[in-house]
Amino acid sequence: MGILGTLITVIVVGLIAGFIARAVVPGRQSMGIGATIVLGVIGSFIGGFLAYVIFRSDASDGFLQPSGIIGAVIGAIIALLIYTAATRRRTV
Repeated sequence: MGILGTLITVIVVGLIAGFIARAVVPGRQSMGIGATIVLGVIGSFIGGFLAYVIFRSDASDGFLQPSGIIGAVIGAIIALLIYTAATRRRTV
């Protein structure tokens, strides 16, 4: 897969993971589609990091790596909860 295919895959996985995370986390998140994609991409790297920490796979390239869709969703939920908690404290 070329660089364009990889980029499209990252965007699509980010959109799906971000959308699912926003649907699962209670409350209203005022994010556009771009922020939802970024949330999913960040979640993918969080999921990859957690998989590296938990499983210590020798086949991995290090602790900073993208994960699959399930890891991306879990990571995006974690990132969204952190974002929600940080912004709630700042506005109150």
